[in-house]
Amino acid sequence: MSQKRDYYEALGVERSATTADIRKAYKRLALKYHPDKNEGKDEATVLFKEVTEAYQVLCDDDKRARYDQYGHAGLEGAQAAGGADFFSHFQDLFADFFGAGASGGGARARGPARGRDMRVEKQLTLEEAVLGCKKSVDIVAPVECNGCRGSGAERGSSPSTCRTCGGAGQVSTGRGFIVFTQTCPTCQGQGTLIGSPCKQCDGVGWEEKHRTVTVNFPAGIDQGHRLRVSGQGIPGPRGGPPGHLYVDVILAPHTRFERDGVDLLTRQRVRFPDAALGTTLRIELLDGTSHEVEIAPGTQPGSVVTVPNKGAPNVSGRGCGALHVVVELEVPQKLTKRARKLLEELKTELDGGEHGDTVRTA
Repeated sequence: MSQKRDYYEALGVERSATTADIRKAYKRLALKYHPDKNEGKDEATVLFKEVTEAYQVLCDDDKRARYDQYGHAGLEGAQAAGGADFFSHFQDLFADFFGAGASGGGARARGPARGRDMRVEKQLTLEEAVLGCKKSVDIVAPVECNGCRGSGAERGSSPSTCRTCGGAGQVSTGRGFIVFTQTCPTCQGQGTLIGSPCKQCDGVGWEEKHRTVTVNFPAGIDQGHRLRVSGQGIPGPRGGPPGHLYVDVILAPHTRFERDGVDLLTRQRVRFPDAALGTTLRIELLDGTSHEVEIAPGTQPGSVVTVPNKGAPNVSGRGCGALHVVVELEVPQKLTKRARKLLEELKTELDGGEHGDTVRTA
């Protein structure tokens, strides 16, 4: 058995391609290799199945994540479950994609299909993630063409019903007791034919445009969390409802804090005298307030002082994490003569000099 080709290579897109890029590439290749346009060409049928399989995987967030991490091996179970009835499954997929008006042989009517979902990434600062914020997300997505209002026909004209399929988008042929259903070869599953295509969108019915969506990020959201913004995905064909927009959160590095779930960690430099005698550190928190942290006498380098309830809030709204202060020893690089003399005296004292009783600091 020949080895499967990389799905991104099959569709001719980069691994960083957006869902819209993948959708556009698939539509072009599916029309090019469709069996109805390539009768008797086995190679076209193979390529058609290949690009359809690639599209099914790369436009499904979960499948794409598994494929990106494990390759074809990560999809073996899922692919085997649906592989036996490929063309039956494809009829529904192709109908949804191109807006066909019927599926499964035309026995049941259905309304306009919902549009596909979109996925974008948004980077937040640690302050924005911990405190919560409202941010604008810029996306590029298909929208209904203003020139033809989504019909694909030049203004003043309208699509005509396909006579081959009667507007169903599919045709059925009977062989004994078995009925075979396939995409209409005349209208390519659209159910209609456009005599005068819209010049603005070339008859597609949609065009890609930039738009901005305002997203509310709740306090405590973290790296890897995903938000769903309902109804802000790709509009459905033939006036169908839009899909959803999924926003994946990425955190920018912070200069003073590191995050571990709901806990925050900061590293504080303490001079040797302060570590030996004890001191109080004033730490500025992410919300602009400050908190005093007691450093006990005799604190060692690398020691961690934990302050409860001063970390990040739980995104569910229940409780907060802790603030962990890692003590790092600050050693002066330059010394005055007096400072050097005092340190030499201290060294002698610590080495067991005869200058009084020992006082334990911790």
